[in-house]
Amino acid sequence: MVTATFRFYEELNDFLARERRRREFSCRCARMATTKHMIEALGVPHTEVELVLLNGESVGFDTLLRDGDRVAVFPKFEALDITPLLRVRERALRETRFIADAHLGGLAHLLRMTGFDTLYDNGFRDEEIERIAGAQGRIVLTRDLELLKRRGVTHGCYVHALRSAQQLREVFDRLDLARGARPFTRCLECNTPLREIDKSLVESALPARVRERYQRFSTCDTCRRVFWEGSHWQRMRAMVDELLAQAQG
Repeated sequence: MVTATFRFYEELNDFLARERRRREFSCRCARMATTKHMIEALGVPHTEVELVLLNGESVGFDTLLRDGDRVAVFPKFEALDITPLLRVRERALRETRFIADAHLGGLAHLLRMTGFDTLYDNGFRDEEIERIAGAQGRIVLTRDLELLKRRGVTHGCYVHALRSAQQLREVFDRLDLARGARPFTRCLECNTPLREIDKSLVESALPARVRERYQRFSTCDTCRRVFWEGSHWQRMRAMVDELLAQAQG
């Protein structure tokens, strides 16, 4: 057995036992334990970790621990580019795309509303989410710690909030999404990018009041739904504007 000293930073402490939060603590490790093994054994999914410093040097998840090692573990950095130090995964994701598990349908809907490519199917099993996330470079959103600990999941985010609106604010804050938001550019049902369509092409299918009041329309080429800036759109617009103002302020 070897003994190493650990210190976790910021929101990673939420995954630790209370007596280990926001302080250094020593822990006995198996002789061939890696940084990844011990980080997850202590309760922190590897997908939540962006940087591991071993005795002050950036290392990967497969580094073996030795007696007396000091391990500092950091979450994702929103305001600082640590690409030169990145060792825990092959690369950072340059395109922000998500896949949400079965319990986060409301969050998936709201992320689509803000323009983010978000896959969701309440029939997805954990192994399917793992496979799709790896193949398509997607960030896994879940409240299931075991899903985030799967070897094939390299980018993930544990969602703490319970209500979808609070979940959206949490993900926006943690992943600094405001700059990439493109509200109302994606179908809320199909996740397909929307395109503008001339009113004359859809006019015959519109309710009479909509024909009279609205001139701008968009459509989804997958489900063929037609969208306009009605009262529901206005309520969503207000929600998005408040969210972006909070993120930028």
